Amino acid sequence: MTVEMSSQPPQLPSFAFPGLAIGSTKKHISGPGTHVTSSSPSDNSIYASLAGKPAISTLTTKPSSSNSSLSSPSKIPKIQSVLSIKRGRRAGPRLPEVGSICLCRVVRLQVRQVTVQIVVIGEKGREEGVGREQGGGGGEEIEDHVVPEGADFQGIIRREDIRAMEKDKVKVEESFRVGDLVRGEVISLGDQSNYYLTTAHNSLGVIMATNEKSGNLMFPISWREFRDPVSGENEARKVAKPF
Repeated sequence: MTVEMSSQPPQLPSFAFPGLAIGSTKKHISGPGTHVTSSSPSDNSIYASLAGKPAISTLTTKPSSSNSSLSSPSKIPKIQSVLSIKRGRRAGPRLPEVGSICLCRVVRLQVRQVTVQIVVIGEKGREEGVGREQGGGGGEEIEDHVVPEGADFQGIIRREDIRAMEKDKVKVEESFRVGDLVRGEVISLGDQSNYYLTTAHNSLGVIMATNEKSGNLMFPISWREFRDPVSGENEARKVAKPF
């Protein structure tokens, strides 16, 4: 069995995110970094499982030597087109990982959870310097990555993941408001739609908030309140400890 890499045809996207349909099982077979779905028999799409550059290779399967008939169809080499995802150090935008510290904007509040939009993907680890390792080749420092336009990374902060203590007393509306900028840590890759994040640490929580009535940018005065500098009005939040 031999595999030969071919050049990328123009019909493939230059970069694929997980869940993106990149080909059809009528033309290719699913290779590394891709998958097919069994939920719909009529779905012939091949989907990306990883972020990276789609590539097509040729898979040649040699016939089995156990068959004595040289004219048998099994003696004819089988050639198949394999669709896969190539991942490199700089294959494309960074994706959230478990342990990634992210900046998120609150977009929706519910009784038991908060929906956020991830806007910046940072290093792994809560303490300053953790995750900023030197690479073996170039010794390059890992930098925060701004999510590019068109990449939709949505997250969920569940009520039990807002604070580390007294979780049964936490109220979502007293911890976040729509529009708040939040520092959170990814604790699970979740499902195909959402990442799960936590703010249950002193360094995690709301880092920027505006007054709902005046729109003024507020400043933190405690671990659970922000204050409007003009009106002096206080609003409840799960405040992140400043670095």
